[in-house]
Amino acid sequence: MLYEPDRHESRRRLAWDEGVVREAIAAIAADAESAFDAEQLWPIHPLDHTDLTPVTSYKSLYIGAAGVMWALHYLQAAGATQTTADWTAQMGRVHRAYLDAPETIVVMPAYLIGEGGILLVWWRMRPAGETADRLLDVIRSNAGHSSNELMVGTPGTMLAALFMHDWTGEERWRAAFLDGVERVWSTWCVQPSPQCWLWTQEFLGQSAVHVGAVHGAAGNLAVLLRGAHLLSTERRATLYVRAAEVLERTAVADEGGANWPQSVGQHREGRTVLLLQWCHGSPGVVGSMRHFPQQQGAQVESLLRRGGALTWEAGPLTKGPGLCHGTGGNGYTFLELYRRTGEVQWLERARGFAMHAIEQSRRMREQYGHGRYSLWTGDPGLAVYLWHCLVGAGGFPSVDVL
Repeated sequence: MLYEPDRHESRRRLAWDEGVVREAIAAIAADAESAFDAEQLWPIHPLDHTDLTPVTSYKSLYIGAAGVMWALHYLQAAGATQTTADWTAQMGRVHRAYLDAPETIVVMPAYLIGEGGILLVWWRMRPAGETADRLLDVIRSNAGHSSNELMVGTPGTMLAALFMHDWTGEERWRAAFLDGVERVWSTWCVQPSPQCWLWTQEFLGQSAVHVGAVHGAAGNLAVLLRGAHLLSTERRATLYVRAAEVLERTAVADEGGANWPQSVGQHREGRTVLLLQWCHGSPGVVGSMRHFPQQQGAQVESLLRRGGALTWEAGPLTKGPGLCHGTGGNGYTFLELYRRTGEVQWLERARGFAMHAIEQSRRMREQYGHGRYSLWTGDPGLAVYLWHCLVGAGGFPSVDVL
């Protein structure tokens, strides 16, 4: 099979109900606001707990307070919630708390689980020169990171530079992005099998050639494609050719669906698997091609559609409603295909997953007695997804939208 069935559950045939969705968004926001403690921030959910770090709260964009505050601030600004909490005033506290007790053991410049993402959210909420200057230093210090992926590596902080360039138009952010391009391009190599351009990830002392959106080639391509307008004409053309080859030559497909393996060659745990979630597999690969021009290749467009079809066939993920490896994240596959094609079936499928994810969130809250407070794995990320299903538009949080 193209995926592992035991990681999925049958779709509940729940009719789209805008009132239920709005209530779910409001409930998630209210619960997060009531659970917040100015000193302790948010408690770590048991499913997010790890013995590798001694901290009592997380602060990062991926799994900590910065991501939660961004989601709540974003929903407020969009008119999705009526709460009036001033999360901007708390972001300086989050930054200091990370520097004092980082969940990464040591302070890291990384985007998703480091100082870079925290600073970017802080600047987005309250533009300030000193925050921008510090962020630029952090981005520069992460250039050439050996992990070669979105979460902690150079591509992640390149994405932060792109956001800043979009918002400010300042040349220094363009220069920081292009410096990252040179570093990432220099480690982009042809793999003998499959015969295409991929990166090797060096992480926690081990090597792997990952394909997916968080730790692999798809995530790197997402950043390069988003910033393609800043590249030379020749390099941009090369990027499009290589991106198409990566998708076509790493895909595992049949007439009905397409997926992409976690890695090529031997994975660092001694195996490679066909996951079907945002971080590894079709959903993240489809989303990562957001800025790939449709006119560049019919084969790529066919694979993206088949990736969406497989995600629908497999059904929601058993891990819950979150974004990284949950039902909400997989639902973004359909929102992206709706944006890309204009075909209403994809929006209907996104909304079907949204209704199922609401039920999953309720079940988890009943099981644990409280919500799960993180952007990528928890309820705030789900709330953003629900809002995007309501309005029929929106990109993946912290990758496409911030």
